[in-house]
Amino acid sequence: MTPRRSILTAALIVALLHCYIGVRLLPALPWPLAAKALAALWLAISAVSMPTALLARRFEPPWGDRLSWLGMLAMGLFSTLLILTVLRELVLLACALAGWYPPALPVWSAVGTVALALLVSLLGYWNARRVARVVDVEVPIAGLPAALDGFTIAQLSDIHVGPTIKRPYLQRIVERVNTLGADAIAITGDLVDGKVPELREHTAPLGSLRAPHGVYVVTGNHEYYAGAHAWIDELRRLGLRVLLNEHVAIERDGARLVLAGVTDFSAGHFDPAHRSDPKAALAGAPADAAVRVLLAHQPRSAIAAAEAGFDLQLSGHTHGGQFLPWNLFVPMQQPYVAGLHRHRNMWVYVSRGTGYWGPPKRFGAPSEITRIRLRRPTA
Repeated sequence: MTPRRSILTAALIVALLHCYIGVRLLPALPWPLAAKALAALWLAISAVSMPTALLARRFEPPWGDRLSWLGMLAMGLFSTLLILTVLRELVLLACALAGWYPPALPVWSAVGTVALALLVSLLGYWNARRVARVVDVEVPIAGLPAALDGFTIAQLSDIHVGPTIKRPYLQRIVERVNTLGADAIAITGDLVDGKVPELREHTAPLGSLRAPHGVYVVTGNHEYYAGAHAWIDELRRLGLRVLLNEHVAIERDGARLVLAGVTDFSAGHFDPAHRSDPKAALAGAPADAAVRVLLAHQPRSAIAAAEAGFDLQLSGHTHGGQFLPWNLFVPMQQPYVAGLHRHRNMWVYVSRGTGYWGPPKRFGAPSEITRIRLRRPTA
């Protein structure tokens, strides 16, 4: 199937689903005809704007960003409204089978569906657009010397600077991170959704990140969609250290920590020279290093990372699911969705992400700036 035909097919499916929502909800709503007409108009606009948003980059600014905003807001509300409409159908069916079906049930269930969808979408928008909260995570590392006890890494992930995330949003994140006093800063991929000329101005605040032992970046899959080589050059120009299957040795009071980074798990499909390789990232590392930390965008790098001998992997990619129904699909692709996990002899921490992708909406999966603190295990 050609890309154009795929887009047309997706647009047709989206339109049919909007029709389904309209047919099932609008007749039952106790609204005047004018209000129902406005609701039908919104469904029509939503059905058109969602696929249009995916093509918005073809339009000159500022129209491309405006179309993206409209389509992504519509997608967020539509996703929740569709799920609740299906759940309403199941409730109505269950009530009918149970022999309890008050005449007002279709009316008030329709009102409740619309009201709940709007409430969830508003809360989700607020959660997505606010500055990510700081999440403190302590990771016990066996054999950690006293000199590295309390070493902190501020982790950012999945910011997705692009059509709806611009410089002011990123500036607030940078300012928050710089107040944490972290020993090092790690960015675990998916910084951008767009090419360098479009977003250079908006990613500039990254150059203001400060940490005594440096700021490090690894590529995510979205960097490869947007032109990874150009972005690697741009991030280096900003003063960030991009780790491409390589490592640095950090020393504090005579103890050494190895901080390594791999390219995205899928990078080899875009550039064979960028095939993700945790073993290569650790090659030549000092044998006396007390702890080995890997930055890897996708959690599924954990299998190879554990085999390579890492103690801790920091990842993102999943967004913690971001909101229903997408959180149902993440476990089908990734071994871990969010939080701290043990994979064989290695810890894996998966950030829910510091920004968002697509709809400006987070519900049940808040964004985060993570402060990882290495600790000596307690007896």
